[in-house]
Amino acid sequence: MLTEVGTCPLLSVQPSRAQVDEKVQIVVMNLLPNQKVTLHSLHQSEDKDFWEAFGHYISDEYGTVTVAKDESLGGTYEGTEQMGLLWSMRPIPGSRPGLRLRKMNILTPIVIHISVYGGHLSQGFSQQTPLATSVTERWYVAPGVQRVNIRENGVRGTLFLPPGPGLYPGVLDLWGGGGGLVEYRSGLLASHGFASMALEYLGPEDLRTADVDVSYFEKAYQILQNHPKVQRDRMAMLGLSFGSAVTLSMAAYSKVIKPQCCVCISGSHVFPVDKSLFEVFEGMKKVQVNEENQVIHRNIILPIPSDPALKVDVGRIKCPLLLVNAGDDQNWASVESAEDMEMMMEKAGNRDLLTVLTYPGAGHLIEPPYSPHFRASNFILQGVKEKIVMLWGGQTKPHAYAQEDSWEKILAFLRKHLYFSSNFAVKAKL
Repeated sequence: MLTEVGTCPLLSVQPSRAQVDEKVQIVVMNLLPNQKVTLHSLHQSEDKDFWEAFGHYISDEYGTVTVAKDESLGGTYEGTEQMGLLWSMRPIPGSRPGLRLRKMNILTPIVIHISVYGGHLSQGFSQQTPLATSVTERWYVAPGVQRVNIRENGVRGTLFLPPGPGLYPGVLDLWGGGGGLVEYRSGLLASHGFASMALEYLGPEDLRTADVDVSYFEKAYQILQNHPKVQRDRMAMLGLSFGSAVTLSMAAYSKVIKPQCCVCISGSHVFPVDKSLFEVFEGMKKVQVNEENQVIHRNIILPIPSDPALKVDVGRIKCPLLLVNAGDDQNWASVESAEDMEMMMEKAGNRDLLTVLTYPGAGHLIEPPYSPHFRASNFILQGVKEKIVMLWGGQTKPHAYAQEDSWEKILAFLRKHLYFSSNFAVKAKL
């Protein structure tokens, strides 16, 4: 479409193919000076739902908009936000309720259409003709990363290996109570030079919670540790939510699992995993709902028990531990748990091993950078297998900051404790 001076607007989105944790440069040229435009992003999920974000801009005296430098005056995000068109994405009006955007097949990219429209629009994008459109691909796996199915000794998971011959540090990657096999974080860790195994420990009927106990996690750890491309004395565990309870329990008590470091995102030391998961979940039945009928799960562990038998004895942990917490976590009382863990470790004399990051205004689901924020989403409760809406908490902008900042710090922490020196690290670049 031509602007009044007869030139065609040009939209540049670079790189057109990038890792999900890399920034993109979005520039519009050949506009009129001081022209009002809307930049819009659109993605169709694997579930066929559409997600969008948009920002209102005014071009400079040369007819250019540079997203990394210019302010969005309105839309799904405001201010100078280079990646706002990604992290502020939300389902388009009229979508099914309670959606959460997660990539299931990470061997294909997330495809995002970026368009520029004349004027400041807030709705009806599909009825308008854009001035220009560009497509960008976002990948969890770098070229050369290998995906290996693990079905061994009753253990189910997926191992991602960085390109090249190895040896690589190993990371056992544990998601939370939502269950299933969630691969995208492990794929991204492999793209940064870690052999990462996403472990399924809650899921299909043939993996019953009554059968999953300490020995399951120990077998998984040994499978990763014994892989010919893994450096067996350079191992870490990374857990989110309930995966943190597993991580802390193993680091404190296991004779088999002896990691060099651990990372726990939005987790707690309450509910030690020292029996079958069925028995652990039996203790989590009381739930509270808000006026919108969203489940607030955090109060299950409040007040933090003073009885040592009800929590992991973190004073026994002998490796560096990074806690990543959200100030508005409505799912798990992770901030209060971290304060208690700090006191316990101070008393036991291992406080020097603990690093705590707390992000005000962030919600429970601290994911890799630029993932959209979900204040609440549909969830299947373990034990009762009941579909509910779970309140995660957080506000979009502080949550986006938490995801970007914590990911850099998690990678730096893993590199520091798993690589002998910084120049040993190999990062596959797209």
